[in-house]
Amino acid sequence: MGKKVVIVGAVAAGPKAAVRIKRLDFSAQVTLIDEDSIISYGGCGIPYYVSGDVPDEKELRSTNFHMVRDKDYFERAKGVTTLTRTKALTIDRKNKKVEIESLETGARDWLDYDALMLATGTEPFVLPIPGADLDGVFCANNIHRAVAIKERIAAGKVSSAVVIGGGAIGVEMAEALKDLWGVDTALVEFFDQLLPNLVDWEMAAILATHLRDNGVAVHLGEPAREIIGEGGTVAGVRTDKRTLAADLVIMAAGVRPRAELARAAGLHVSERGMIVVNDHMQTSDPAIYAAGDCVEITNLVSGRKFFAPLGSLANKEGRVAGDNIAGIPSTFAGGVGSFIMKAFDMSIGSAGLTLSAARAAGYDADISLTSPVDR
Repeated sequence: MGKKVVIVGAVAAGPKAAVRIKRLDFSAQVTLIDEDSIISYGGCGIPYYVSGDVPDEKELRSTNFHMVRDKDYFERAKGVTTLTRTKALTIDRKNKKVEIESLETGARDWLDYDALMLATGTEPFVLPIPGADLDGVFCANNIHRAVAIKERIAAGKVSSAVVIGGGAIGVEMAEALKDLWGVDTALVEFFDQLLPNLVDWEMAAILATHLRDNGVAVHLGEPAREIIGEGGTVAGVRTDKRTLAADLVIMAAGVRPRAELARAAGLHVSERGMIVVNDHMQTSDPAIYAAGDCVEITNLVSGRKFFAPLGSLANKEGRVAGDNIAGIPSTFAGGVGSFIMKAFDMSIGSAGLTLSAARAAGYDADISLTSPVDR
């Protein structure tokens, strides 16, 4: 019998590790579990599905050969036992077991493991404000919610929308609502610039101007204080300075790592809530690995630990974890937080540290601005 491997989480890092382990050690018994029924998808593509650039949600979870990466795909094509709608409840580190529960039937069972991997990802940060639970308020963090948003708009139920949060997802959702659907869209951001902590204010200001030129009302330095409802359905958003009408509210106020399972098992979790791993993606228990948006990694510029919830990094981390679980020594050095996004006719990206982050890290940093011809 081959090594028993249990992987909790099946969006990016988990599936990458699962198929990597089977490729390197076909005798391994790999079990992939996830609470959702839809697995192995590109979450960063959700705004492009809402916008229509991706016409079918299945394209977010299909291979280059148009095979949908679902439970049957992993079991038949990859030899990975896949349990969807299944929740990991507890980890018994002493006896190397994971307690699981079927969300369909409520039945519980224990899975033995020789190696366990946590790829539990993130959860959206829901602002603790009145009205956050109203009908018509969505987080754009999974495909089910993306489908519900698109169906609501397509049914003609949305003429105005407010996006709360000016990060990458918030900006892309604002573009999707305005560009494809012609929805009267406003974006409100707590900080005084878009993409806070991702780009410096000069580039953020250019982006804000571009959004406004394309019909998106951008309100900076305005925290959302209340989501207003009528008859249980969203009707608007109140900030410190104004009240905005809305038939739809997208809450894109950021995400935080899901580390409850690791913390309950006594694994080392950082003060900021991220699972601590070494460069082999091992946790404080050598038999337990972690990868993806739930872990902290090293910033290759500053040398400090940071939170980088990016699909590209999750896949790299999952591959490294898979290598080590299969007995192939492999390391993940860290990242520089590279990202790129599109808003109407503008692409915006970054790598490394912003000026403010560099100075906070102790560098004697300065900035140079140029406006060259690009392509």
